[in-house]
Amino acid sequence: MPEPAFNPLIHAPHRLRICAMLSRADGIEFGEILDRIGLTKSALSKQVAQLTEAGYISETAIVRDRRSRQLLALTPEGREAYAAHKAALQELIDAPDRTTSTMDA
Repeated sequence: MPEPAFNPLIHAPHRLRICAMLSRADGIEFGEILDRIGLTKSALSKQVAQLTEAGYISETAIVRDRRSRQLLALTPEGREAYAAHKAALQELIDAPDRTTSTMDA
């Protein structure tokens, strides 16, 4: 597993949710992600485009029920980047709190 690295591209809330969903599947149709995330089609397309341009998501045209659909999947690079980002977030969560309160003095 790669060294944990905070990834600002993945960290944006909608892109983080997209990566989280895709990390649990071999592929999910664009329409299903659209329904789950609650964005407009154009807003989701922008989020997906950023992840695709980074090489984190692949898009495959499929035909189901005689309709063309987009199947989205994390690439190996995307899975690695998401895993590293998740690990970096977990390190932040697990880090001991080193702040002191004036009430502790």
